[in-house]
Amino acid sequence: MKLLTFFRIVRVLLHVLKGMLICAVVFPWLGHAARNAHIRRWSTRLLGLFNVTVRQSATSAPVLDTAMVVANHISWLDIFVIHSLHPSHFVAKAEIRSWPLAGWLAQKAGTVFISRGSRRDLRHIFKGLVHSLQNGERVAFFPEGTTAAQGTLLPFHANLFEAAIDAHVPVQPFALSYQGSDGGHHPSVDFIGEMSFAESIMLILDGPPVVATLDILTPLSSEGAHRRELAQAAEQAVAAALGVQVLSAPAATAD
Repeated sequence: MKLLTFFRIVRVLLHVLKGMLICAVVFPWLGHAARNAHIRRWSTRLLGLFNVTVRQSATSAPVLDTAMVVANHISWLDIFVIHSLHPSHFVAKAEIRSWPLAGWLAQKAGTVFISRGSRRDLRHIFKGLVHSLQNGERVAFFPEGTTAAQGTLLPFHANLFEAAIDAHVPVQPFALSYQGSDGGHHPSVDFIGEMSFAESIMLILDGPPVVATLDILTPLSSEGAHRRELAQAAEQAVAAALGVQVLSAPAATAD
């Protein structure tokens, strides 16, 4: 291991421990706005330690304070990129909860975890999402259901879009991309296949600087919409913003 990489790992660990302390000691006394300010600052600092610079696309639409945010999913970095600009109440796959330190931190920051294939989990979380949206929060999730390599987009699952319809709030798509120094897809960011969380961390720390771009897209009204139509409209908006084609999938995966 390079000496510089070792010191960067130490700094990341110290920053994570600091975040855990803030979540345990400070968060219980803070309101929603103050928590979001802490999350924004902490996420920005974390990304800086990984040599990730975040920018919002100049063509972005105004972000809504209350909306269901849906984004393409490339890496575990995605959550922190969004948090660094527009903190949101996330829904994520249950596997993230088992990640050392990061899983606990994500939970304390308000992330809700959902088990694949668990209808009971889905029903319980669905009610919580509707409640959060009706309370004026911004809720975010990755409708692909898993990460996809840069330059590709998986079909959007429609189930959770129903929460936006029931809460009478719009859906706002976000398009995420990661560039290297040449402006192309960054070679170290993809978190796919059998790659472990630790392997991904080391790959990014040892890799060249990353520019993460977040493109805020035009909100989609949920009034009178069907969840599948809403999911397809969000999918097409993200695909167009990224300039990619949606990979085909069996009809059974549409939900």
